[in-house]
Amino acid sequence: MAEPEFTARGVRIARWPRSLTRAGEVRIEDGRLALLTSYGSEIDSAPVGAVRAGRPWFAKSDEAVATVNGTRYRLTLHEDGGGDTGDAAGSGRFLAALKRAAGRR
Repeated sequence: MAEPEFTARGVRIARWPRSLTRAGEVRIEDGRLALLTSYGSEIDSAPVGAVRAGRPWFAKSDEAVATVNGTRYRLTLHEDGGGDTGDAAGSGRFLAALKRAAGRR
């Protein structure tokens, strides 16, 4: 089994207007983006080429918005350490990993 290209745990995943999980996981592996609950159940997944993601101007620095299979999800990516310096880096790392994975295909 290959190592995932990107994994973030402890992610708050919300689908407007409600929260789906406060301790979910975002994983990019084998050219697919998967949104998982804290129990490992799949919320949604799609090939990275079909996913749109970005950071809106009104969002906090640790948030990103991803459209997966036509559904918009708000992802709040906190670093595992919980420090103030890593919040923006979490969403930035996610967006960069998504672009890298989509560029390979």
